[in-house]
Amino acid sequence: MPTITINRKVFEKYVGKKLPDEKLKDRISMLGTDLEDVNEDEITVEVFPNRPDMLSVQGFSRAFSSFIGEKTGLSQYKVIPSKEKMIVDSSVKDVRPYTVCAIVRGLKFDDEKIKEVIEIQEKLHVTYGRNRKKVAIGVYPCEKIKFPIKFMSQNPKDIVFRPLEASKEMNALEILEKHSAGKDYGHLLEGKKNFPVFRDANNEVLSMPPIINSHKTGKVNEETKDVFIECSGFDFKVLENCLNIIIAALYEMGGKVYSMELEYGTKRYTTPNMNPEEMELDIGYINKLLGLDLKENDAKKLLEKMGYGHNKGKALIPSYRADILHQSDLAEDIAIAYGYEHFQEEIPKVATIAEEDKFEIFKNKIADLLVGLKFLEASTYNLTNETTQCKKMNTKVPLVYLSNSISSDYDVLRAWVTPNVIEILSNNRHHEYPQKIFAIGRVFKKEKNEDTGIKEDERISVAIAAEKTNYTEIRQVLDYLFRSIDVKYDIKETEHGSFIEGRAARVSVTKKNIAYIGEINPLVLENWELEVPIAAFEINLTELYKIIKK
Repeated sequence: MPTITINRKVFEKYVGKKLPDEKLKDRISMLGTDLEDVNEDEITVEVFPNRPDMLSVQGFSRAFSSFIGEKTGLSQYKVIPSKEKMIVDSSVKDVRPYTVCAIVRGLKFDDEKIKEVIEIQEKLHVTYGRNRKKVAIGVYPCEKIKFPIKFMSQNPKDIVFRPLEASKEMNALEILEKHSAGKDYGHLLEGKKNFPVFRDANNEVLSMPPIINSHKTGKVNEETKDVFIECSGFDFKVLENCLNIIIAALYEMGGKVYSMELEYGTKRYTTPNMNPEEMELDIGYINKLLGLDLKENDAKKLLEKMGYGHNKGKALIPSYRADILHQSDLAEDIAIAYGYEHFQEEIPKVATIAEEDKFEIFKNKIADLLVGLKFLEASTYNLTNETTQCKKMNTKVPLVYLSNSISSDYDVLRAWVTPNVIEILSNNRHHEYPQKIFAIGRVFKKEKNEDTGIKEDERISVAIAAEKTNYTEIRQVLDYLFRSIDVKYDIKETEHGSFIEGRAARVSVTKKNIAYIGEINPLVLENWELEVPIAAFEINLTELYKIIKK
């Protein structure tokens, strides 16, 4: 979990109240953060990944002040139209397709505030931005740039500027090779013919996301009063949330926020949007989940302690809260505000003898066998997207779509696990080979006979990425697994868009198909920007276990 160290005097100024050490320690711990240290000068806390808005002294102070009842309710952020523009060129579509922007004026920077801005930027990069892959953030002094700004992609040899803290100008390829930031994040542009770049109306380079700012136009100092902020990435909603987190912090530093007009061809957007989102408040569900008997007015007061608003049965979610997706998220915050120390302990009126689930034992045995073959286990999400499941895998599989997804990155329930494993290999292609990994996870498909209409199975995907891997090598792994659990299987050549024709097979046990095995299609490798062969198989562990039980 990310750790932040904040200046205690600055914290108390934003909170509006000083607390004795013991009270401070108690309240910080009950807010849902792990307290590491409190002394006269600093407070060090671990912030859970679901609360990126608390990764700055402003954000943490805001949450804490509301929690202790000092400044409750929904914070208001005034956004003034600036009439300045960001022009997004269609050339970034296949590189880094989206950006959102804002201007903040009237800031009074000193060394401490510059450190605060740098820290929130870097903390968001590492956590919410997934090491800049998902979101890259740029902050620039307005006095050094001329609007409108243009976001485009260009040949890396045509992108020439002096990167931040460098001694001379370089082109983009030289930056990836020689600059420390280029070495750290260059893999994010690997395989791209063109690189993304922000240029101002004077054609000056502002930055090359997600790598580095320009030293000339992208360095904030104590003389800076007005800043231009952009977030670039692959999901517009995710970028908006990230921008709102930064804007809320700068607003509380004393800045005035100005919106910008974004031109995406014929489409127009205005950012930032600091208006709260509405979510119906299901009191019955929340009471059932928490074992309480709250009335709506009680829930309203508790929500206000967590920085929410409330209006006619709806929770008003702050624009900087990127983690509120479901009623259970509201219930969690209500529980924090109510106080976990106030929940009454109850002994269940059921007597049972604990026993490990037999299926879990079976899964663990399979995992242990693979670990013995020097495979690494990976953990992947159940939520994914159609591009990952189908398009990049050169196949079509029936998918279960979410009805109210807030991100195009996670709008379907996965139908198979192998795409997630291939994605992991793609993200780690800058590491040495061979890479041998597996992942066990749940998959979903529509099934009328199920009570929920959705059938859930556990599957395992196993993959080898290496210069000389092939069908024979992955088949040997499959043979070893089935011998180890004393199961005989049949195998028959098949066709599957994700595998090479003639090197793919269907695996069956007692005439029931339970697995695919083969070498991954070069088209799939190209889609994932992978340059080494991959051999893989995927087994339906739920069905295999049923067969073994019989």
